[in-house]
Amino acid sequence: MKDKKKFPFTNRAIAALPAHDPDSPSKSAEYSDTAMPGLRLAVGKNGVKRFGMRYTLLSGRSRYAPIGQFSTAFGVAEARAEAAEMRAIIDRGGDPQEARDRVKAMPSFSEFVRQQYLPFAIQSGKRSAKKDDESKFRLHLEPKFGHLRLAEITTRDVQLHHASMRESHSPGTANRHLALLSATFRKAVEWDIIDKNPAAGIKQYREVVKAMPCLDASQLVRLFAAFDADKNQTAASALKLLALCGVRREEGLQAEWQHVNLETGLWWLPKTKAGVGRYVMLNEAAVELLTNQPSRGVSMWVFPGRFGDKPICNVRKLMERGLKAAGLEHIRLHDLRHGFASLAINAGASLYEVQHLLGHASPQVTQRYAHMADTGQRRASQAVADVVGAAMQAAAKAEEVQLEDDTEIAAD
Repeated sequence: MKDKKKFPFTNRAIAALPAHDPDSPSKSAEYSDTAMPGLRLAVGKNGVKRFGMRYTLLSGRSRYAPIGQFSTAFGVAEARAEAAEMRAIIDRGGDPQEARDRVKAMPSFSEFVRQQYLPFAIQSGKRSAKKDDESKFRLHLEPKFGHLRLAEITTRDVQLHHASMRESHSPGTANRHLALLSATFRKAVEWDIIDKNPAAGIKQYREVVKAMPCLDASQLVRLFAAFDADKNQTAASALKLLALCGVRREEGLQAEWQHVNLETGLWWLPKTKAGVGRYVMLNEAAVELLTNQPSRGVSMWVFPGRFGDKPICNVRKLMERGLKAAGLEHIRLHDLRHGFASLAINAGASLYEVQHLLGHASPQVTQRYAHMADTGQRRASQAVADVVGAAMQAAAKAEEVQLEDDTEIAAD
């Protein structure tokens, strides 16, 4: 070869190249492929051989992009294919190394979540971010994706996680993980950190709606009687208010007197799950309950804790005692909210009215109570039956009259 540093690359020729002179001031010896312009091979003093691409941008800037280490699995053909793709980008006025530089500077999944996404979600008022989302990240998502850069996480990776969560948990839990990943990547796209959301378009699992345990009116009366006999009347009153108004646990326990107007029967909730405030209509039983609270005019909290400086927080034990004393099966605190919706619907309230009573941001959430709202449907269904029945009776009567006429004619 006229120039030992320039020759048409072959796997055999590259494998025969010696290691770079250990006494040389340069770190490696560089060879050029005469068959692919720009393709280079650097041979180090330890004998390691790495492919790379030297090129000049339209701006005149010279750059070098590493391609990969020579091995039995990655040879001349693979290196030339990579170099050809880079050459196509260069000819279009792009820089093949720019995308690599962007990935290199890109945060890992863990860094993005901890330093950017969670702080933003908490600051923007997402109530689940501080506890539920952080727990999902810490227990499930970070161990799997934390070390990867955002752009390295593929749609397949997300699908596999979605499927694995379905195997170990419920379809609903798997879907919540998918929704959280999608929201996280969506922000990364909005902030120009990645180009696409790998969780977008993945179909959620079908969730089977289970029957919600609810107390009927007679059971609620027995539970209230058990609460009245308990020594902790502050907690008992708080639980009664949850059942009477259908508010969420924290909304009821953290109620402040400044937001309660007993004259108008309105209770303002400044912080709700939907992120916006709303009014709660206080029925007569709720007004009477609140009127008789010892904390009225004494504490800022409707249901103060032991020392009065904070609201009551632990009412689970009283709930368990009350259920046991009333001879009722175990239900969750949140089921008092479901019971409120059930009683309202059975009393004739529409799903639209229940939606606003419960403070649901979307009517789709209230649809879970649709099977209870059967009064109007039964009435409409019965109306059809009545019409059909009346028509059948009329037809039968007409047939009897015709039969009598035929009988009279035959007799004549």
